[in-house]
Amino acid sequence: MNVSTNVPPGGSAEPLAQRLAELRGPAPQRSLNARSLAALAANPGCHRRAVLDAAGVDKSALAARLGRPAPFGQSPFAIARGVIFESRLKADDYAALLEPLRHHLGVPADGHAPLEVPDLLQRSGPAVRADRTAQALARAAADPDAWTLLDHPLLRLDVAGGTSYLEPDALVVHGGRCTVVEIKSFPVLDGSADPAKVGAAARQAAVYVLALQRAAAAAAGVPLSDDPYTEQRLPGSPRTSVLLVCPKDFGNRPTAVAVDVRRELATTRRQLSRMTGIGRLLEALPPDAGFDLACDEAGAPARTAEQLTASVEAVPAAYSPDCLSTCELGFHCRARARRDDRVEQLGRGVRGELGSIRTVAEALAAAGTKSEDLDGTDDGTEDDAAVGADDAAERLAYAAALRAEALAAGATA
Repeated sequence: MNVSTNVPPGGSAEPLAQRLAELRGPAPQRSLNARSLAALAANPGCHRRAVLDAAGVDKSALAARLGRPAPFGQSPFAIARGVIFESRLKADDYAALLEPLRHHLGVPADGHAPLEVPDLLQRSGPAVRADRTAQALARAAADPDAWTLLDHPLLRLDVAGGTSYLEPDALVVHGGRCTVVEIKSFPVLDGSADPAKVGAAARQAAVYVLALQRAAAAAAGVPLSDDPYTEQRLPGSPRTSVLLVCPKDFGNRPTAVAVDVRRELATTRRQLSRMTGIGRLLEALPPDAGFDLACDEAGAPARTAEQLTASVEAVPAAYSPDCLSTCELGFHCRARARRDDRVEQLGRGVRGELGSIRTVAEALAAAGTKSEDLDGTDDGTEDDAAVGADDAAERLAYAAALRAEALAAGATA
């Protein structure tokens, strides 16, 4: 997925795109994918990630410049394995891929109904590719008897006031509807796969389904259904069951698993709707903020680590421990949360329980005060105030135990 904030070389750009390009500097725009957008949707309150992703900043390089590099991202071996597996599936006119598609989607055998694979102009820019995909999808949906395979189509999705481009592995169009096909390199062993990997793939595929739903509703001139569990049977609209194509057992023979993504789709829609518009976030930034990671001709960085740190801290973050596995800046934000003794380091659940209490020291002090008050006023009866205080004390003591556990884990990491 590419965020449509690129400034055309030598040309003009919209004010929002121009401001985002200025924040990024001359460095190439970081290309994102649906996995990144799914992670962004999982933490919609993080303004920091929203701004950096919209500007196309390389967060891995930024984290390294800030002194907190993260061992984050897919293994190069996993990426290479995925590329090899996909290339084998699509060799010889998609011969290996057609086998699971026939089994699950009913794609006819050779000679009965030819599978059309239109040219989607893969070497063109994202806007041209997205237009070509929309045209090919509309043409395929208009013929209910035809079978069409869109290989690496490009979809548009508006997020927080900006336009993103998403690239699923494939779409199969038949009967006026389409099915998202995702090719994954993790194996299906004895008919089942790793639940964590399947869940991540489902969240990623839900982003594609949402983009297709919005496009189909816009093309039909009707609003998107308020109920994410309802399929709008519109021309070109997607089915909410996606197809994961993976290696079977320990070989390279493909098998497919149908996954219902309605729950992930509902979560993605709800979270994305909560995101603040990028324009409003940029208005709150100081004029000198910037994330330029380039170096001058002498090799000196355009911005020092201190300047980058100040710019990053000018954008509010919503840190929680699960950011360590979903965001390149997770280790930087964790260090800041520990330095400031913020309760966010204990997790979202504890943060929600503590209400207006912002630091762990305040939580521990309040827990001690509540316990002393209860010991001094215990007359054998429990009124509502005492019960409430007791609940607060228990929650704060629980938070203290979690903090001790988190610090112990950090010391051994």
